[in-house]
Amino acid sequence: MYVTGVVEKTESGSGKTRLQILLDGEDKAELLRRKEIGMVGMWLDDGRLISALQRKKIYASIRDVSNHTGYSPEETKEVLKFLYVERTGRNAFSLADCTMDTAREFINFMIDICLENGIILTDSLYDRTEDIEYMLKSCLKNRRCSICGRKGEVHHWDAIGMGNDRRHYDDSSNRKICLCRKHHTLAHSYGRERFMQIYHVFGVYYMDGSQDVSIEENKEGGKEHEC
Repeated sequence: MYVTGVVEKTESGSGKTRLQILLDGEDKAELLRRKEIGMVGMWLDDGRLISALQRKKIYASIRDVSNHTGYSPEETKEVLKFLYVERTGRNAFSLADCTMDTAREFINFMIDICLENGIILTDSLYDRTEDIEYMLKSCLKNRRCSICGRKGEVHHWDAIGMGNDRRHYDDSSNRKICLCRKHHTLAHSYGRERFMQIYHVFGVYYMDGSQDVSIEENKEGGKEHEC
């Protein structure tokens, strides 16, 4: 169940914050009691309107999806907005006057869509994102390069170290990044600091639930590729 509301009062103390929220629509007290709802998640919206830069990123991504699918840009925009509402449960919105937070979340959603469907953007992912850490984790999840969006493999930003068995190594404490073969090779060639300065990306902590994400299969060569 997704509901909206207004924060009417805030109190803080002992390192915690207490909020008094007025929910939109009809009285939901009975519904909360009947379903025994005791936990909630919150999406905080600061009320600022979408920026020109956000709108530019959104329409650039819409054009890229349009070119990939063959739909017109206007059709693509409406389909993406519908899918966003369906996936997130958020309210419908207009790109003319939505808030910055809605625009930021919509940009994240479009990056997910492009990575999930192998849609290559005309700009780097860094130039399109509003939340670089979210983008880097989405790239790891979808095994797409964090720079160009092409098919990628996991690169350990923090080296595993000599003597560790990569087949059974627990890399949960190692930062990782997903890179295509070209950018993976450059990462090893340039070194971590120079690579970060050039491409503005970095490793993040991420576990995808698989037993081992430290080894990628080199399908063309038929052997493991250690990264």
